[in-house]
Amino acid sequence: MDTKVLDAFTQEYKQLLESELRTLVEKLNAPPNIKEAMHYSLRAGGKRIRPLLVFATLAAFGKDPKMGLLAASAIEMIHTYSLIHDDLPSMDNDDLRRGKPTNHKVFGEALAILAGDALLTYSFEVIGKIPNEIASSETKLQLVIEMAKAAGSEGMVGGQVADIEGEGKSLTIEELEYIHIHKTGKLLKYSVIAGALLGGANHDQLENLKAFAHHLGLAFQIQDDILDLEGNTELLGKPVGSDTTNQKSTYPQLLSMEGAKEALQKQLVLSKQYLEDTGLNIHLLNEIAELVASRDH
Repeated sequence: MDTKVLDAFTQEYKQLLESELRTLVEKLNAPPNIKEAMHYSLRAGGKRIRPLLVFATLAAFGKDPKMGLLAASAIEMIHTYSLIHDDLPSMDNDDLRRGKPTNHKVFGEALAILAGDALLTYSFEVIGKIPNEIASSETKLQLVIEMAKAAGSEGMVGGQVADIEGEGKSLTIEELEYIHIHKTGKLLKYSVIAGALLGGANHDQLENLKAFAHHLGLAFQIQDDILDLEGNTELLGKPVGSDTTNQKSTYPQLLSMEGAKEALQKQLVLSKQYLEDTGLNIHLLNEIAELVASRDH
């Protein structure tokens, strides 16, 4: 895999995203401590896979990826809010996130909860502020509706509930897939949908991109499960084996490590098949799919 083009693309658009996120929070007329708590988790870094999917999908349509900057920022705000809340003592009770103390360890539980709430609500305002020359009012409404579905009880939150209820139980592969499709996959899928809507996708292109993102989301989570056992704590920025500690079912546990790696490759192949059917310039999206399956953190 020649990653030079993706590396250059990633560097350019991650820098744009970081700058935009900083600007969006700084301009808020809000207490300094809540802004600092929001900033703390937003600037913790990470792979930024979701924003990159927005930008790469726009590039696939031959559009300027910068058109997706506000949508990508909104998605990263939702993702970051979910991580802040996931780390709380009442949920996963994690002390580290991306190698740094979790938000509640620095700011306390109350402010961490409120920082997550603030990021979630602000994300919808950010979508609403996309300039009309980039997206019509109808498109922005569609973006808001799809984002709410991806993040809410039919999406990420529903997956989180199923994940909590599944702790300490031996889940079937179908039950595990439900968790991952909703907890992780829905927001990844929305990132592609957002890029497609902004890029002017037709019905067939949109459906193929949705299917691509569905299988990519499963591949992402299977690799997460593998890394939780075979990864490096320093690279992951969190302790290896946390799924076992939290008594969670995983792909390696249900399928064996070899079976999990076979399932990962199957999802990668399926994602690429649907991508081919779009008829778009899919080079960057293909590279991101390869990155998801081969990443070490």
